[in-house]
Amino acid sequence: MSSKGFIGLGVMGSAMAGHIYNKYSNLIVYNRTMDRAESWVKENGGNAASNAAEVGALCEQVFLCVGNDEDVKEVVSGEEGLIQTMKKGGVIVDHTTISADITKELSELCSKKGIGFIDAPVSGGQAGAESGQLTVMAGGDANCFNKVKQTIECYSKFIKLMGPSGSGQLTKMVNQICIAGLIQSLSEGLNFSEEVGLNTEEVIEVISKGAAQSWQMENRWETMLQDHYDHGFAVDHMRKDLELVIKEANKKKINIDLTKIVNEYYKDIQDMGGNRWDTSSLLKRLKEL
Repeated sequence: MSSKGFIGLGVMGSAMAGHIYNKYSNLIVYNRTMDRAESWVKENGGNAASNAAEVGALCEQVFLCVGNDEDVKEVVSGEEGLIQTMKKGGVIVDHTTISADITKELSELCSKKGIGFIDAPVSGGQAGAESGQLTVMAGGDANCFNKVKQTIECYSKFIKLMGPSGSGQLTKMVNQICIAGLIQSLSEGLNFSEEVGLNTEEVIEVISKGAAQSWQMENRWETMLQDHYDHGFAVDHMRKDLELVIKEANKKKINIDLTKIVNEYYKDIQDMGGNRWDTSSLLKRLKEL
């Protein structure tokens, strides 16, 4: 059995890589900070590579979860990138949330080398990565997708090919649009409840049984009321994602007024020093207005 590779051992990537290693054992990992890769291998097993090209030379399937557009471009097509050494027939799966345009550009570049490229952003956060319960929305060639689907299933509860290259990233944009508006509404609702003197715990008990129920309500209302935001999906990451959404919407003249407003609210939170706070910190912004 050929080795599989994983690049990017942050909070999400380290957990996802762990699930692959637990099933397949022969995993090659790389992280820009080599200490992190070496620590991961010491704790979990497998082998650490010195650069992305080394991973490409050793693996038929390589999975990425890095920071942004430029990071993905460097890992895939840089001087020490995957496509410099990866053999024809290999497949790269990018779990980073990046722009659909960069995704298509990299997919075309890989295709010229006979390498598959699947964009596969995820939803479910750190908890989903650790429990192996992520939702994966993919874009790319169906044959390439089928080659890697079984591996992705190691850390996902649901995975679906949404269409050609870029479709996964566009689907993730829809996901972030929906979440942004929902968290702002939940924040306003909790704040309203507190301000008018209701027992908010009892309010949640009632409304969570009806149409207002959501994952955010179920998992975040209590920590929001406790002013506890040292967990979950960071505001900096959400802003990066929403900027991608806004750029795509502006290019295609799509109305996303509410998303633009909430993006500015997240900028306010960054100005408050809340860059690493959970996205549910929109309530904290309301309370400090």
